[in-house]
Amino acid sequence: MGQKNGYDLISQFFVRNLRYGKTVMSFRIFALLGVVALTCGLSILRSTEQPTPIAGETIAQDSMFEGMGKHTRKISTNSEATQAYFDQALTWAFAFNHDEAIRSLMRAAQQDPSCPMTWWGIAYCEGPNYNSPITPERSKAAFYAIENAKSRIKNASDVERALIEALAKRYTFPAAEDRKPLDQAYAAAMGEVWKAFPQDPDVGTLYAESLMMLRPWELYSTEGEPVEDTDKIVSTLESVLRLQPDHPGANHLYVHAMEPSLTPEKALKAAHALDNLIPASGHLLHMPSHIYVRTGLWNEAIEQNVKALDADQKYLKLSPQQGMQYIYMIHNSHMLAYAAMMSGREKEAMSAARHMWEQTPDAVMTSMGPFFDRWMCSVYDVQKRFGRWDEIIAEPAPPETLLVTTAIWRAHRAIAFAAKKDFANAEIEYTKFRNARAAIPLAVLEMGGMDDRFLEVSDLFIRGEIALQKERWTLATELLTDAAAIESTLAYGEPPQWLQPIRHTLGAVYLATNQYAKAEQCYREDLEKWPNNGWSLFGLSKALTGLGKKKAAQEALANYEKHWAKADAPLTTSCKCLEID
Repeated sequence: MGQKNGYDLISQFFVRNLRYGKTVMSFRIFALLGVVALTCGLSILRSTEQPTPIAGETIAQDSMFEGMGKHTRKISTNSEATQAYFDQALTWAFAFNHDEAIRSLMRAAQQDPSCPMTWWGIAYCEGPNYNSPITPERSKAAFYAIENAKSRIKNASDVERALIEALAKRYTFPAAEDRKPLDQAYAAAMGEVWKAFPQDPDVGTLYAESLMMLRPWELYSTEGEPVEDTDKIVSTLESVLRLQPDHPGANHLYVHAMEPSLTPEKALKAAHALDNLIPASGHLLHMPSHIYVRTGLWNEAIEQNVKALDADQKYLKLSPQQGMQYIYMIHNSHMLAYAAMMSGREKEAMSAARHMWEQTPDAVMTSMGPFFDRWMCSVYDVQKRFGRWDEIIAEPAPPETLLVTTAIWRAHRAIAFAAKKDFANAEIEYTKFRNARAAIPLAVLEMGGMDDRFLEVSDLFIRGEIALQKERWTLATELLTDAAAIESTLAYGEPPQWLQPIRHTLGAVYLATNQYAKAEQCYREDLEKWPNNGWSLFGLSKALTGLGKKKAAQEALANYEKHWAKADAPLTTSCKCLEID
């Protein structure tokens, strides 16, 4: 399949199957990459028209991984190898590495062909998950896997029988165009299994996940208020964690269930539990940072993603044939760059941003590019964050296939020229940005979890930067205020869509024009959203000083110094485009 045809197919499939609306963010729809045959899975089932045991299938990884933790679930088998591979697979599944889980389950099924739970596991892993709707290919594989589990159900325990029967409600063949009734039926069935087995942590975790799958990444309103079933999801996971505080799946899901809420700090215990729980899983090592960045633990967020990147490299050496896992790996680097930016650690931020490009094979960049396009702008974001204007201008153009990255590259060039007072070139680059923006199809934006408002923020920010460099303060304030308003309404993301908050620039404009009260309000609003970020703490200390609030200013400055202790250099401004006297 040629590049253009493959890209068109992804686009068409996305438009037909996207069900989460424009609020979708991050990498939650990346299983669509199965369309271009980049995901691994149970190929024998995908080409078989009837339930069948595995026979002669080549297993990509038939050894046990180290660092998989201690989680176990006793299943109906007399094979120690089957039990061991099942435990490994379940942990990989809880870590959202469903392809690696399937490989372990295939090995488990070879060791004990009569075991029903290996087939239940395959069916579960082939299905949709919190970051990925199901493809027709995987739907077919899941259906035949659960049929194999049902054909062996006489060997199952009571709870295994219940799990198999519940999961059977999730799949049909041919695949249903509207999956909603199937997902609802599965969630309802899992609710009954949880009632029947309320002391089983795995059952509770699977039930909570089944509810989350009814509205993935839409558990809260844009104001952070819980929607239907969210409270039930949270309470179920809390019940599971009382039963088993170190449950890898429950802690993982609890972080996701709480991170967009108004009280992300409630998941700090779960985040800490995941810190070193499954050392082999880069994604689970990374997951605490979702809560750490929401609660102002920037250095801890950096530490977790450094560990995640190390685990990713070790994992790739053991299991190099990857598809979707590349997305998770890029995501880890992206979060590291963001956390380092927010705490002044420029060298680490740039290293992580560069690593996103270095670790991604060209074939993956070409085929998967639209799904992580926006993330690849991080290099320019780091340069802008730390005022490296000449470096931005010298940065080569990104691949033409990355349409969003290309537009943002133009935007940053316009900002850099404006910062250097080269307004003629700033206007030229602004025009080129607008042309690049206009050339991006809406489907491409949606594939990356965006809508055009993301680029509207960039448009307003460029014009605001040009205005402030010309000292047209009123116009700059209006443009940046509008940009900040739109930024606040963008869908939740981890990290956020804008890696440098607009309020850091707006606050600097207020300080430059001696509007100290407005500056204080601006910085406090930013700190409410992103606690303990040194940029706003520094700006706040300046605003309070201007207002004559000496004690409060000293407290803000001390707080800044505390959270900036590992930064590469002290601050003189909350935005490098505008120094504060």
